[in-house]
Amino acid sequence: MDIVEKRNSAEAVKDVIIPILSSFEIDLVDLEYKRSGPNWFLRVFIDKKGGVSLDDCEKASKHISQVLDVEDIIPHSYTLEVSSPGLDRPLKKTEDYQREKGKLARINTFGPINNQKIFIGRILDIDNGIVRIEEEKHGKMEIPLSNIAKARLKVEF
Repeated sequence: MDIVEKRNSAEAVKDVIIPILSSFEIDLVDLEYKRSGPNWFLRVFIDKKGGVSLDDCEKASKHISQVLDVEDIIPHSYTLEVSSPGLDRPLKKTEDYQREKGKLARINTFGPINNQKIFIGRILDIDNGIVRIEEEKHGKMEIPLSNIAKARLKVEF
């Protein structure tokens, strides 16, 4: 990837955002860069041990905005939104599954496993790219991370 391509990618934005968040001991959970009608939105989802506060979101937003303006990575106007990923946060990386062990998740797969593509179960572990869950219908299951299209925590009351 050459410099021009990288400047226009979400990876370039992440490269700028992650050090800023790290300086506040905040983790980048997810980043969305999408168009909605005529407007562009950069949505940054953050978290930290003990949860994020409104102050954390405001501080992160201010610093991210300043650095992105200076770096001029995004070639047009956009709206920056910084928030917590919520109770039904997405699970994308190995670290997400490790952090959320014991919690209930809904996992959608690209290809079927046991003739189904949607699984709801407790996260037991993740090792070598294999997510282990205790699924409601099938008991203990192994799902390759590479086969997971979408995964989110399920809110429990």
